[in-house]
Amino acid sequence: MVRENEIRKGERAVEAPPATDAGLVFIGRIHTPWTSRMATPRQGRRDGPICRIEVFEPWVEALANIEEFEELEVLYWLHLSRRDLVLQSPANDGSARGTFSIRSPARPNPIGTSIVALAGREGNVLLVRGMDCLDGTPLIDLKPERTGFTPIAPPQPGDFEVG
Repeated sequence: MVRENEIRKGERAVEAPPATDAGLVFIGRIHTPWTSRMATPRQGRRDGPICRIEVFEPWVEALANIEEFEELEVLYWLHLSRRDLVLQSPANDGSARGTFSIRSPARPNPIGTSIVALAGREGNVLLVRGMDCLDGTPLIDLKPERTGFTPIAPPQPGDFEVG
């Protein structure tokens, strides 16, 4: 795993352009057992520990009916991640891959996603299994897991044609 500010053999960093405000609002905070990137699992596990997703006001009312779903997609901001690597060596063997071809937390816009199992709700807190981020990670959004939905409209001619 990449340690803070480490550049491995084969990796390349770039100078990022100035940040612009996309209007992102953190709607809550994720509480996990992990306080070190080195101890955080690389992928969440369905049999992993219960983690807590705290939703802040005024967004608590948006949790209405969330219990109807067994799985949720959680989007979060990987606030301690590097944002300048374009080539990375995930195996630390000197070979490099493009950042967009791997699931590393080091990304230009460090947005993380997890599909979690909803274990319960306590007011403004969701109890979930399957997280893979540090304690205190800012929450961007929550959505019902999309594969549980039937498409609204049937496919139309030309929907899947590549031009």
